[in-house]
Amino acid sequence: MVLDNIEKLLEKYDNGETTLQEEQQLKNYFAQETVEPHLEVYKPMFQYFLKTQEEQFTKDIPLKPSKTYTLYKWISVAAVAVLMFGIYTQVNNPVQPTNEQLLAYNQTMDALNLVSSQFKKGNENMNALGLMSSSFNKGVEDIAYINQFSNTTNKIFKNE
Repeated sequence: MVLDNIEKLLEKYDNGETTLQEEQQLKNYFAQETVEPHLEVYKPMFQYFLKTQEEQFTKDIPLKPSKTYTLYKWISVAAVAVLMFGIYTQVNNPVQPTNEQLLAYNQTMDALNLVSSQFKKGNENMNALGLMSSSFNKGVEDIAYINQFSNTTNKIFKNE
């Protein structure tokens, strides 16, 4: 009867349907010296489970944060403080440009205006080319119309 019960538990175990108490019964059965010959293949597995159940983790786990963590924390606090100080000084004390800076700005604007005026002259020349191109396209259309008229006239008078 015990053997029949063990075989049913093994079948449930293989299907993943056993409870922890039923698995403990299997472990206890296979911990014995004598096991039925047709169940010998399960014996090493359940003995391994019993052995690993007794193992314990003995290494100490440090609960104190490492020094590098605290160093990074303080570096980030210092970076935020420097950033906030920089923003505060820029908002409350806007920088007034000096005479040299204004002179350089004005000279740069004059140079850019000169370049811009030269680009406008080049653009006007491109517009003239555009007009010529449109006139050329109109002429091509007129020639095609005359050609079509000539073909129609030849058909009417049967000059072909």
